[in-house]
Amino acid sequence: MRLRVEIALARAAGSLSRLAGRGGGTTIPGKILATVDPAALGTLAGRLPLGSAIVSATNGKTTTAAMVAEIVGDRVKLAHNRAGANLVSGVASALLYSDGAELGLFEVDEGAFPDIAGRIRPQAVCLGNLFRDQLDRYGELEHIAERWRTAVADLDPAAWTVVNADDPLLTDIARGRTEALRFGIDDPSVARERLSHAADSKYCRTCGAPYDYAASYVGHLGDYRCPNCHEARPPLDVAAKAIALAGLESSSFDLVTPEGTRRVSVPLPGLYNVYNALAAASLSLVLGAGLDDIEAGLGRFRAAFGRFERITAGDRTVLLLLIKNPAGANEVVRTLVDAGAPGRLLIALNDDIADGRDVSWIWDVDFEPLIGSLQELVATGARAQELALRFKYGGLDPARITLLPDLSEALSYGVESTPAGGELVVLPTYTAMLALREIASDQGLVRPYWEEAVA
Repeated sequence: MRLRVEIALARAAGSLSRLAGRGGGTTIPGKILATVDPAALGTLAGRLPLGSAIVSATNGKTTTAAMVAEIVGDRVKLAHNRAGANLVSGVASALLYSDGAELGLFEVDEGAFPDIAGRIRPQAVCLGNLFRDQLDRYGELEHIAERWRTAVADLDPAAWTVVNADDPLLTDIARGRTEALRFGIDDPSVARERLSHAADSKYCRTCGAPYDYAASYVGHLGDYRCPNCHEARPPLDVAAKAIALAGLESSSFDLVTPEGTRRVSVPLPGLYNVYNALAAASLSLVLGAGLDDIEAGLGRFRAAFGRFERITAGDRTVLLLLIKNPAGANEVVRTLVDAGAPGRLLIALNDDIADGRDVSWIWDVDFEPLIGSLQELVATGARAQELALRFKYGGLDPARITLLPDLSEALSYGVESTPAGGELVVLPTYTAMLALREIASDQGLVRPYWEEAVA
């Protein structure tokens, strides 16, 4: 009875928030419930007949979880925090509105993963990657990895651990797990010529020697081996082979699994989205999906908001590509260059708590490959001046830099400066992306993200 009353009060608060035109309806109910009854999260999760699955990573967790929802959502009813509210409050809110749900599918912040996993006791976890991100909030990667290691060790022995074996940290975390599925890329044709200078976990987990890479794909992810103690990437249970990247439109690859091989296509660009699709396919397999389900789900998937999202603005389009750390931003740059670098680019750099107060990471992003074809950079956001300085030192003529810290003014200028029928490419950090979408929503170009989440 007490829990029913708490749920009713929390839902009422969420309804009032949405009626007031605020997006807090995706988190406020969960905040209230988790505050008045900390045990409620576990209680609600325990009622799901098929249990729960968690997706966590530094980069790509929103997209990966949304892909899994597309793959398995036709077979089972999901409790899913589709708006990307990935702290305890967001997961609790998703469970609050889970009437009739059979399976919980939760994207979880990497810092919150140990707490949430301990509360809901998932039947499967999918760990996509660990990159340096928001050092002022998370600390060094070793700190996060150690907390993940403890959380994974505390899982039920029968729970599945699905990990990206191309990440040495994650391979180490999953070591010794009986129910483990390891995925990765096996296609040297799409590898980088050398390991990125901003790569993170490039030293052997056992002896500390630098890894040798037969293939380096994204950041420190790749086919690695220690020349000293011979610690190496383990055999892959699920792999992507024969990868084809079609500019800014799509990617396709041979999905090699224990169930067979299937050619799959994803309407998203870039090698990083191949990793997201691999992670989603691997988790879906342990949740009972077949290759037909995976092929169909990935084929009809549409990007999560702000992650390769196209917004129509009259006779022009705006393409949003989220950036938030060196590894992710470098892959966005790589994808843009491979597709033909744009002549005009709007980059929005904020330093709110959700972005990380320390923006020194922009100096580890390889923006230089964009500069040769860049006719104009529109620098905006709270740290627009530092962004402009970064491009000046990168070699861009200051006369080609337009400094407009106000996001609304910058977006209007960028759209108006784009030729009719053209596309404005926008690279925002997280809170800048939310703010730009709100501006677009106020102009009637998109629905508010929280409306889409509860639709």
